[in-house]
Amino acid sequence: MKDYDDTAPASGIEDWCDRHSSLIEEYALQIVSIPSPQPEGDVRGVADKLAEIASTIPGVRIERYISEEPVHNLVLTLAGSRPGPRLIFNGHTDTFPLGNLDTWSKNPWGEVAGDRIYGLGISDMKGGLAASLFALKCLAECQPDFPGEIVCTFAGDEETMGSLGTKYLLESVPHARGDAMISGDVGSPSILRVGEKGMIWATLRATGQSAHAAHVHKGDSAIEKLTAAMARISELREWEVSDAAPDVHTLIDRWSEASESLSGPGETEVLKSVTVTFGTFNGGRLPNLVADAAEMSVDIRLPVGVAVADIEAHLERICAGIDGVTLEITRRFEPSWTDPESSIVTTVRNACAHVLEDEIAVTMRVGASDARLYRYAGVPSVVCGLTPFNMGAADEYILRDELSALGKIFALSALHFLSGQSPTR
Repeated sequence: MKDYDDTAPASGIEDWCDRHSSLIEEYALQIVSIPSPQPEGDVRGVADKLAEIASTIPGVRIERYISEEPVHNLVLTLAGSRPGPRLIFNGHTDTFPLGNLDTWSKNPWGEVAGDRIYGLGISDMKGGLAASLFALKCLAECQPDFPGEIVCTFAGDEETMGSLGTKYLLESVPHARGDAMISGDVGSPSILRVGEKGMIWATLRATGQSAHAAHVHKGDSAIEKLTAAMARISELREWEVSDAAPDVHTLIDRWSEASESLSGPGETEVLKSVTVTFGTFNGGRLPNLVADAAEMSVDIRLPVGVAVADIEAHLERICAGIDGVTLEITRRFEPSWTDPESSIVTTVRNACAHVLEDEIAVTMRVGASDARLYRYAGVPSVVCGLTPFNMGAADEYILRDELSALGKIFALSALHFLSGQSPTR
């Protein structure tokens, strides 16, 4: 890992971050105070709040793009003093649903207690949004003489896979693309994530012949057809993974211990294997009737080295071999990854190591994020977010010190990336 370039401008950035450390908490509490849960997907209020905060940052241009109501996406642009690269800070404004309010002991709309900040979506990822805004304000006020520009793409649709959010912006707004992207999505500044598994969501349906259970010989069970398909689909867990990307597997193994300390034992094998999850199964009408219809859903995650087309072809063969079973692919995307030696990864890693005074892991990510959409668009991307506690459950929280550290990491990363790389556009 390269030594960190502790130049005078960078020292000024750090001093500014230290003097304004309370500001990032204020941003986080303001953002988390506005509900924006899926599946409702109404992010208008939080978009208003983000625009309000951005309006206090000198020189920021604020644009709002509505893919469809109530999904409002924001694009914030801070131009430097001269031509240079474009760095994207990407984030999403929607969250998991609240669930049962009675299970919360803290205020889901924001509360500081001790070394923690509580709130629904504070880790996924309203704290990350606060860090992006904090970095934007830092450079605008402390170091405005930088080359290029910083663009924040704040998407209103990510929890449902981003078609109305980041994907929409990448397809509709030219300056939503850049030379590199940093995502503050949930994770850890100690473990950077440079790639993700692919995914296939599929729905299988079966038809049969209903009959009374006493006359089972007259029936044809749709449920049994799907359980037969289920058994064959389960065998995908043994799918042989290509060695097409051995560097990825080496990376996963290299940082296995550090990553599993956060994500749990077994993550390493999950990252390198095809996984299969049967999410729903419905069928039949009565206990004493042979089921004439059944339906199930399946989630299949693909490591680097496995192609979506190959898995889909295998699913089609399975369904074609069972009479009355049909297959619908409802969502698909390929595995993606950014070279861990790319400029954006090394820049962010150096900033993390400098601020945290520790060795920083670089590996793949188990869950999906909008970073994959940037990689598909040819933009090198890295996820550097906040460590989640109780994510998606009652009393979700983050650590105050880590939030402050992330804001400083983002500001330093932006300064060094923009100053150290020639534009590629």
